[in-house]
Amino acid sequence: MEIRNATPEDIDAILRLHRRYQVDTIADEDRSDGFVTTDFTPELLRELIESDEGFFVAAREDGEIAGYVMAASWKFCSRWPIFARMIEDLPSLSYREIPLSTENSYQYGPVCIDKPYRGSGLLEDIFEFAREAMEPRYPVLVTFVNKANPRSYAAHSRKLGLDTITEFAFNGNEYYEMACLTGEDLEKRLESQTLGSN
Repeated sequence: MEIRNATPEDIDAILRLHRRYQVDTIADEDRSDGFVTTDFTPELLRELIESDEGFFVAAREDGEIAGYVMAASWKFCSRWPIFARMIEDLPSLSYREIPLSTENSYQYGPVCIDKPYRGSGLLEDIFEFAREAMEPRYPVLVTFVNKANPRSYAAHSRKLGLDTITEFAFNGNEYYEMACLTGEDLEKRLESQTLGSN
């Protein structure tokens, strides 16, 4: 398994994985194990891969994609209404006493791990790879998780060490908004959470 920046040649394989777990196309029996709400097109993925350099994959030897994570500027993400809503609220939020802005934070997610690889450590590995790649540009990572997706919330809070900074409603759904410092690795984030709960 190779974790790396995505290339345009990965687009078809990314979309095969994405459609398996996207909320509009996921099988009913898989929905309780988590889902992705953001939708992608080949053109959008190509733009992200070629310009924003914020799409990362876990590629198998056969060329299939076992997992991916998107990480992009707020400018890129603003085309989706939910991200535009988050951008509006950003100036009223802070994380670890850092007032948040579109300049000092970026949107992480969606992330998708193929079912056979869940619980294997792949989520943590691809998250850390993406975080390290984005660290030189942004000190804070921000994301959201649908409250109807408790598996994803548990993964982001317990496995990845993200903190909930606020909650918001959009389009009839309720969301947790979460963040972490890009300069803190997984061990440091989990240690901070442990200290914070004592």
